[in-house]
Amino acid sequence: MNVNETELEKPYLTPTEAAALLMVAPVTLRAWAAKGLLRAHATAGGHRRFLRRDLERFARDRGLHLSDRIPDSSEQRILVVDDDRLFADFLVEFLGNRGATTVACYDGFAAGRRVENFGPDVVLLDLMMPGMDGIEVCRDLKAHKATRHIRVLAMTGYSSDANQSAILGAGAEVCLCKPLDHKHLLSLLGSPALRAGTGG
Repeated sequence: MNVNETELEKPYLTPTEAAALLMVAPVTLRAWAAKGLLRAHATAGGHRRFLRRDLERFARDRGLHLSDRIPDSSEQRILVVDDDRLFADFLVEFLGNRGATTVACYDGFAAGRRVENFGPDVVLLDLMMPGMDGIEVCRDLKAHKATRHIRVLAMTGYSSDANQSAILGAGAEVCLCKPLDHKHLLSLLGSPALRAGTGG
């Protein structure tokens, strides 16, 4: 079912909002929609949107619990993991200026400790780092119950089919090519507040 962009005010929810309501990762929600298990509506631009009543029915039929509220996307906590300090610090400033609470660490070994201390909703993860690379970090996050819900958006300046396959197989939602398309990144983060400013 197609809907107009002007109709996409509540009760239509973005995948990120719908996933937060169902308390699952957006990638899980998208998989349910792709399999036809969860009804999705498409915008003219091909983006999925969800009706709250469809989510409530889906949750009721499967014995799932809904969150008490949909968190404001500007409340997102984002951890940037990249050994390129200038690039990581730029992302911290770029996303911080758009309402997200964002911090950086500069190697894979530090990522585990930072995740534990910071409790991010999203990790922007460089693929190629010395010592412990992004694939290892992602596998570690997805292997533990306490962290497997965290969204992992991988980034690389060395995109290849092998790298893409490896990081997606480790559990990342997507692998973005550097230099990043900032508008695409903000769209993936799914925040109206973050999407509001795309300069910088």
